[in-house]
Parts: sequence; structure tokens; C-alpha cells
Amino acid sequence: MPILRFPTRFWRKFPLLKISKRKKFVISAFLLSLGLLLVEFIDIFHSYQGVIFLGVVCYLLSAWSLYEGLEGIEWFTVLVLPVIFTIGVGFFGFLLPASWLTKIFLIILYGLSIYILLLVGNIFSVAAIRTIQLLRSAHAVGFLFTLVTSFFLYDIIFSFRFSFWLNFLLVVIASFPLIIQGLWSINLEKEISFKLWLYSFALSLVQGEMVIAFSFWPVTVAVGSLALVTSLYISLGLAQQDLSQRLFSKTINEYFRVGAIVFLVIFFTTHWGG
Repeated sequence: MPILRFPTRFWRKFPLLKISKRKKFVISAFLLSLGLLLVEFIDIFHSYQGVIFLGVVCYLLSAWSLYEGLEGIEWFTVLVLPVIFTIGVGFFGFLLPASWLTKIFLIILYGLSIYILLLVGNIFSVAAIRTIQLLRSAHAVGFLFTLVTSFFLYDIIFSFRFSFWLNFLLVVIASFPLIIQGLWSINLEKEISFKLWLYSFALSLVQGEMVIAFSFWPVTVAVGSLALVTSLYISLGLAQQDLSQRLFSKTINEYFRVGAIVFLVIFFTTHWGG
């Protein structure tokens, strides 16, 4: 795959673009937080377009912040999580109470999260070239944000009360890019192998099948979303352990123990009587 890189002399014409990465991260986080605030002032008929536009801006700012270390497939795998996280937070904000205190708290939390995601993306882009000690921490943080982002997306899908087949389609589409970036981040390959494509497609289908099951359960939106996140935690976690060659019986038992506990809690707290 060809390396995506502009000529160096292009950047010499714009000294502002050569500031340190940390300053770029701060500027990007601030501008995106401001953009999320501005979305709140858009009328309801155009708010969805505003969130999508903010996702595009997030990609551009993230690319600007991490430009020096991005090559080939990293333009997708490194940048996709901040973009989807932005879209997820934007749509999830519409479901929160119409309180400015709540919205300001969400915006501040979002800004801090974007800064952290850019740090994680920077670690991944650097670790793809040379070994660094922070990679394991970046894996843990990236996995956590993948789960948080998936919760936002699943919660949004459940809140619309679509039919089970449309839930299936939307969950598969929403899960696929999250899963493929989560799997790629383990070995940081220069290309996405057939094995990663296959794993991502299979795990996305598992998520789709889970949402079909919970579409017929009398669960609340939050509980249904938590169930899907738990499913993603187990499937993606096990797949990552397999790719890193650390998939032992003890690890499998730990993941399924968490899944069993969450399933039992959901089962016994569900109001089956309607």
C-alpha cells in the first residue's frame, strides 16, 4: 500500500503546522470541544448533520495532529476511533437531560477524552516503527475507549426502537470499524491481513446476533446496550489475546466469568411480566 505523505516543502510554507504534537493535541481537543458546544445551538432538524460534520472535522484535526507518524493503513486504523467516539458522544448528548450543567460536563469530559485518544494514536503510530514501553498502556486505554464508544452507539441504536433486522444491520455496521481497529492495534501491522478482516467480520456478526436476541427481551435501552458492550468485551478481548498469543484457559475463564455475571444480572432484573 503506498505511503500517504505530502512533500516536506509543502509544510515549510505553513510554520503554524510545525508546532509540537502536544500543542496540536491541546488545540484539536479545544476546537472539537467548542464544535460540540456549537452543535447544541443547532436546531433539531440540522443537529444530526452537525454531528456528522463534527466527525469530519475530528478526522482532519486528528490527521493534522498525528501527521508525522501516519503511514498507509494508519490513516484509517489510528484515526477511526477518535472520529467514531466524536460521533457517538454527539448523538448520545441528544439523549441526555436538557441541562446545561450536564452538557458542559459532557463537553469537558469529551475534550479530555479526545486529548487522551490522540496520545494513544501517537503511541500506536510510533510503536509501528519502534518498540516503546507505553504500548501496553495504550492497548488498555484504547480497549476501554472502544467499549465506551460502542456503548454510546448501541445506546443510540436501541433508543430508536427499530425492528430487530434493522438493529442487526446498524449494530454490525457500527461494530465493524471499532473491532478492526481494536484488532489491528495489537500487532500494528502495515496492512490489514485477511485474518483481521475475517475476525472483524465474524465478531461484528456476533454483535448483530446478540442485538437480535435482546431486541425481543423486555430490557431497557441502557441494559440492552450494556449487554452488547459485555458481548464485545468478551469477543474482542479474546480475539486480542489470541492475536498477542496470550490466549490461555485461565484468560478464557476470566472473560466468560464476567459475561456470565452480567447475563445473570440482566436476566434476574428484567421485568418479564411486561
